[in-house]
Amino acid sequence: MTEINEKNIELDDVLDKFGLFRRYHLKAIALVFLAFVSNAAYCNNFVFTAESVQYRCADSSSYGLTCGNLTQSCGKWVYEDSNSFVAEFQLACQEWKRTLVGSAHSFGYMLGLPLVGFLSDKLGRKTTTILTGVLGGIFGILRSFSLWYWFFITMEFLEAFIGDICSPIYVLSLEMVSSKKRLPFNMLVSLGYPFGGVALGLVAWLSPNWRWTLRILYTPALLFIFYKFCLKESPRWLLSNGKKDKAIDILEEAAECNKIKLDRSMLERISFPENENASFRETLKHTLSSSKLRTRFFVCVVWWMTCTFVNYGLVINSVSLEGNRYMNFILTQLVELPGIFIITYVLIHCKRKKPLILSFLAGGMLCVVHPFIPKDLTWASTTVYMFSKLMSSFYFSITYLYTSELFPTYSRNSMHALCSSLGRTGSILAQQTPLLMIYWKGLPAIVFGSASLIAGLLTLLVPDVAQDSLPDNVSQAEALGKTKGKTALKEK
Repeated sequence: MTEINEKNIELDDVLDKFGLFRRYHLKAIALVFLAFVSNAAYCNNFVFTAESVQYRCADSSSYGLTCGNLTQSCGKWVYEDSNSFVAEFQLACQEWKRTLVGSAHSFGYMLGLPLVGFLSDKLGRKTTTILTGVLGGIFGILRSFSLWYWFFITMEFLEAFIGDICSPIYVLSLEMVSSKKRLPFNMLVSLGYPFGGVALGLVAWLSPNWRWTLRILYTPALLFIFYKFCLKESPRWLLSNGKKDKAIDILEEAAECNKIKLDRSMLERISFPENENASFRETLKHTLSSSKLRTRFFVCVVWWMTCTFVNYGLVINSVSLEGNRYMNFILTQLVELPGIFIITYVLIHCKRKKPLILSFLAGGMLCVVHPFIPKDLTWASTTVYMFSKLMSSFYFSITYLYTSELFPTYSRNSMHALCSSLGRTGSILAQQTPLLMIYWKGLPAIVFGSASLIAGLLTLLVPDVAQDSLPDNVSQAEALGKTKGKTALKEK
């Protein structure tokens, strides 16, 4: 029988006893993986569902004419693809309506993430995961039947506002394993992102039109209702909210599933600070009462703005590269596969801070260099572009993990969601970066590079957390990086 001799037991000490590749956590990995697949497909589907289509006046013989005064003089428009989103909603010479789809999605995320984060901290990670997953599917399916442009935009906004499964299930995935196993577990579930991106590219390529693309992508999301029976709540969240008996029951069930023994009396000695039943405003106020946490919050917001701005900007512009637009998009997703393994290895051996700084700086330099590559060197231009995307996936992955590790349990999801929410201004601005090409084709890349360099330098202001246990209150969060891992937290 497994026993721990200390009078007070840390949750991480118990979680350390569970192997990642035994039945309980393998099941959890599969469930989180599928959620990430759906999120990756939903975040970028507008790239294809509302893609640009050429059109012409009925009395003209060529496509691609500049609108100019044609809006007033043209009585009928002919579209190159009559089944496209632009054709069905008659958006000729109304480019802003087409790009508004992506902006509405990003704006929905921006406003909805704090709400989703608060619900996750109050209702639980599991409940919020199921709620957002199913609602995301419903709004996506309703969008596919839209006969009115503004109804489509409303459904796009609502899906992003309350249908983002990623935030609650990501925090849940972090809290179900010990700090020692956090990185390999995160690596395995994160493989869902590139798989979801590739699935989106293939579905868009093979499906007959944008309506069927949405139906094929979103219908499986209705199955998230079954997570009620398959997924377990975070023991860390249960303990933080005074539900110790339920947390112990889950730990015992996990032990039984993995065929290991845990002493109930030992589990009863788990020490954990309970969360106060505070409002969202009070939770944030208490967390940000610390000057150290305020500084981290500012830096995290800059990280998120840069990540969404550069990452989405590179994805959006990938379909404008030479060659098959579907293949170009799929390549930007596939490049993340080796990136996940590489960055996990790097984080295990090099902590958090240095890899984040270096990936920001390297990505920034690659973006700055890209516009100056000779046009006849297509292979070099594509290679540098893909490496820029690889670097952006590096620092996006680190930012997602790092942000969660810098704040206490009772406000972790709220702070993570708030940083991500404010950072979505980056993805909103990314929709407009193609307009910069009017002045110079390489200007978007220069802007992406400058943002990355600034974010890299600001990273010097936060501590390296690496092997530290997740902090449960403000004092523990302030102690991060001071001494070795668990010791710093236990002394508090």
